[in-house]
Amino acid sequence: MAKYIPPHQSKFGQVFDVLVVLALTVGALYIPLWLKMAGATKTPAPIENPTWEALGQNPTMVERWQALGYPDPASANELITARFDYSFDWLALAAMVALVVGYFVMVVRFSDKEYREVINEKFGEKR
Repeated sequence: MAKYIPPHQSKFGQVFDVLVVLALTVGALYIPLWLKMAGATKTPAPIENPTWEALGQNPTMVERWQALGYPDPASANELITARFDYSFDWLALAAMVALVVGYFVMVVRFSDKEYREVINEKFGEKR
């Protein structure tokens, strides 16, 4: 049986492959944020004339807020009362599902083609 020898790839080809994978990784992480399809939105609901007690803070919490540079309740009011917005868009969800399924199908198709090429190269054509 012949020993399998993989095709040779130049240094330029290897560097190019690494740069493409890096660009795809950064794109996969950044593009959903850029398209506003991901990320947390905080909606502040500040109260008027806040006190530490009205904000639900105990003395230990007050001490920590002051250590962080928020000397009075008014300065920490927006941070304490901010709530995350967990709403989402069904169209964005459908787009992400289509992208993930499409990527999976593409990977399976390319892998199947390359797998068959390696098997044929190693063992010959199926009869």
